Amino acid sequence: MFRLILLLSPWAAPLAAQRPCDLPHNDTLGPSRDLYCMELVAAPGISGVAGRVELSHIPGPFTIAVTSDGRMRLQPVLTVTGLPAPRSLGSYRRYVAWVTPLAMSPFVRLGEVRNGQATLPAIDLEKFVILVTAEADAVGKAPAGRMVLRGQSPSTRLFPPDLTEFSIGSVPSPGGTGHHHGEHEATGDSVMLRWTSVPMPPRLTMLPAEMALRPDEPPYLPSGDAPAARPREIVRLQQGDTLRLDAGVVRRTLGGRTYTAFAFNGQYPGPLIEVRRGAEVTVIFTNHLPQPTSVHWHGIRLENANDGTPGLTQPAVMPGGSFIYRLRFPDAGIYWYHPHVREDVQQELGLYGNILVKSPGGDSSPANHEEVLMLDDLLTTEDGPVPLGKESPTHALMGRFGNTLLVNGEPGFRLAVKRGEVVRFYMTNAANTRTFNLSFSGAKMKLVASDVGPYERESWVQSVVIAPAERYVVHVRFDRPGRVAMVNRVRGLDHLYGRFFPETDTLGLIDVASDPVSKNLEPGFVVLRTDPSAAELERFRGLAETAPRKTLVLSLETRNLPVVTRRLMQLDSIFFAPVEWSGTMPMMNWASTGRQVRWILRDPETGLENMDIGWRFRRGEPVEIRLVNQRRSFHAMQHPIHLHGQRFLVLAVNGVPNRNLVWKDTVLLPAGSAVDILLDPSNPGRWMLHCHIAEHLSAGMMLPFTVE
Repeated sequence: MFRLILLLSPWAAPLAAQRPCDLPHNDTLGPSRDLYCMELVAAPGISGVAGRVELSHIPGPFTIAVTSDGRMRLQPVLTVTGLPAPRSLGSYRRYVAWVTPLAMSPFVRLGEVRNGQATLPAIDLEKFVILVTAEADAVGKAPAGRMVLRGQSPSTRLFPPDLTEFSIGSVPSPGGTGHHHGEHEATGDSVMLRWTSVPMPPRLTMLPAEMALRPDEPPYLPSGDAPAARPREIVRLQQGDTLRLDAGVVRRTLGGRTYTAFAFNGQYPGPLIEVRRGAEVTVIFTNHLPQPTSVHWHGIRLENANDGTPGLTQPAVMPGGSFIYRLRFPDAGIYWYHPHVREDVQQELGLYGNILVKSPGGDSSPANHEEVLMLDDLLTTEDGPVPLGKESPTHALMGRFGNTLLVNGEPGFRLAVKRGEVVRFYMTNAANTRTFNLSFSGAKMKLVASDVGPYERESWVQSVVIAPAERYVVHVRFDRPGRVAMVNRVRGLDHLYGRFFPETDTLGLIDVASDPVSKNLEPGFVVLRTDPSAAELERFRGLAETAPRKTLVLSLETRNLPVVTRRLMQLDSIFFAPVEWSGTMPMMNWASTGRQVRWILRDPETGLENMDIGWRFRRGEPVEIRLVNQRRSFHAMQHPIHLHGQRFLVLAVNGVPNRNLVWKDTVLLPAGSAVDILLDPSNPGRWMLHCHIAEHLSAGMMLPFTVE
């Protein structure tokens, strides 16, 4: 559980001033001090001693470090001043740092400390206390000497609310109106809909005032006769080929319930497009939906006119209309396509598909078999999907978490392999808001690539943290016969009782046969390769010191939310987890709409926000951008930030340098964090930067930028 990490990098010196404990309390352009910095208080009778603990980011392939069961891993960096000689306090010889849960048992010895700074072993406790004591024994397993300093983790601020304030009935909405109580009715395409409720997560209890909430928005679901959807097909395209791609209405059946959904070419997901790097193809797109749409080719550095962003690169394609996209594929890897009109509706209802761009030379790291997985979740009740907002998104605060987890459009993914087989999994997160923490129980996993190419160095990982729109490529070797579960294991927050609790969902099962695989790739699998293009990544890293710098602050504004929502969120605002893994406040999240919530991207240099920003970059001149996810807002949560048409490197998280670079187009920003990226503006045109939580995008969280 505890591991010593040494932070050594040529970037350490210039980034040191950006670490959370080094910033003033009122700094809004760096990582959150009150989430990532603990002040240690001197014990009674101890004077002149002061200390603090930076809860530092642990360098790794993701912007948050978690265990395979979803516990956040932190690197405590202790700074102490004023410690006297231990003998001045009694018969003591040394000072020792300890960590313990709030129950004060068990204690874990972190190591001996003295005045100055010390990097201590990593911890993964959720609510904890750090102590510094004077000790006589060098090997004690619990404090036995005198207390000198102590402090509690920021997560200990997570307390239950005063239930007497909410215990009787519902809290009235502003002005005494009742429009949050389900009075809206609306038609789908041909049937009458009415808000009912949303399913409650297991083991959670909501207050009566929360249970009474309903969105102040007419509900929407498509309906009418439609053909049955069919499974995804593979379409292999060559240079100069043309693909006809239609968006239309289909009939889906999940868990014995039949409902109307959207699909590309009648398939779930849409066709898997395979193409060679460097190829150019034409896509003739036709919209058969009952609403406008477009197709965005996510992550592909194509010509600007084909990006599929209404208002920037093309008009929306109206029902019955068509648009011709001309696509080029300069980078090998896994990409995807999806609409860029009301993603909160169209993507939720199944409108997405993958693109696998193959390298002409093949993959340097071998595998016996490949699987392309699109991860998603769907919010359903016994009657089918929970309706969506007709004119404005519901779930605007936290995004629409689903309760039915899907792989390639279906629950319960199954795969049969032979003993010793190495499988290359291409993973894409197509969910509206959910960040997954995926692992394969008992199987060894190697991370090889992400959004726009391979890592500098392959690495062993226990789990993959994959935010909406991110892609990761992993190799998994199944060396034991039996059944291996592909699971999402996270830690939820019970806000009513102020506690963390485990959540585990099995997305699929891999059956491993006793027969050995014919081609044993174990000798290659155990090698952690360095990518041949690592020199290019290092060259870009070197450009960061002289690159121009921009800053973007992420925040939000709300208006006319129900009183119970405002009050509970104010109580909860003393602590937000860096990543909200699941929808544990379902009712008040559901009842928040895009008319009440405005998510913000703000340029602190000009004060401009969202679509008024209009940054301009020169082609071929890298730019360092600091993304600051402001903790002190009505509801801080993570944001997956996506840049269209470009690629970037993640340089540092909360001032901790990233030592294993990879080209990305989407990066996860945990709450309260500051992430530094280096943008490679190589693709001219007018593009978009936005949060890829679909409800946040629909609630305004986007800005245009131009590469000249």
